Amino acid sequence: MSIRLLKTLVAVADHKTFSAAADAVFITHAAVSQQMRTLETELGIPLFDRSHRTPELTPLGRAVVARARKLVAEYDNLVPSVLGDDGLTGEVVLGAVPTTLIGLAPLSMSILRAQFPDLRVRITPALTSALLSGLDRGYYDVAIVTKPVLMPLGLVFLEIAEEPLHLITGSEVIETDPVKILETQPFIRFNRDAVVGTLIETWLQENGIRVSEAMELENLEAISSMVHANLGVSIVPRPCVSRPYAIPLNRLTLGPKAPMRVLGLAYRKEHPKLRVIEEIHAALLRAVNDHVAGSAAEKSEAQ
Repeated sequence: MSIRLLKTLVAVADHKTFSAAADAVFITHAAVSQQMRTLETELGIPLFDRSHRTPELTPLGRAVVARARKLVAEYDNLVPSVLGDDGLTGEVVLGAVPTTLIGLAPLSMSILRAQFPDLRVRITPALTSALLSGLDRGYYDVAIVTKPVLMPLGLVFLEIAEEPLHLITGSEVIETDPVKILETQPFIRFNRDAVVGTLIETWLQENGIRVSEAMELENLEAISSMVHANLGVSIVPRPCVSRPYAIPLNRLTLGPKAPMRVLGLAYRKEHPKLRVIEEIHAALLRAVNDHVAGSAAEKSEAQ
């Protein structure tokens, strides 16, 4: 019995079908089916009930999956455990939503590098949906994402910070009522494929606000630049860690029921690099706390 067969079994359990598991472990549907029959033969027990259109795990099969998860995790953690570094050396692949690449990600990764100089973090930006899919397929070890309505099966979400959405305008806009501004000014929309874009669209519809769309962008820097040029107004997250040299814009609250995005760290259950993930999460939380403390100190000095 090979570890490869156990990994495929776990993939079938997580993804529910042989076809989806095949995509996750990068083999064909036929290969998954053959591997599962081989595993059943080697173990001498039926892992699947094939009387259904989609094969389902038997009670014995579910028990084997629970044990297989532990064996796979131990196998993946074999070298780090022998070296005694808990995986805090080498490379880890971090996915991140683009809005975090200016403030949160660089500050937190700087904190992490100071603690663990032998750990290399490779950052790849993408929207939340692509990051969650990439985690599922093993493209990323961990990812900074916006919390979706439902987390995919098999993934864990650790909260980092809440970011209220607010309205940004250029210098030519003197109105202070956000609803009037949105109904009279060209609207620069945050990409609707992003979780934030969906939050914004839902809020607009729930409040009966009709906007005149001028453009749709996903890059926060690009949106801010367009707003600064007085080409429209936009709704964006108020970053938990602001960038050092922010573009000067008017920023208005959307009221007590303003939509909120929740940033967090997502990863696969029983990931072999759990210690690394814990340290990345700790660095992200410290970056947020340090920024809040620094902002409070600046306000105190100003007074």
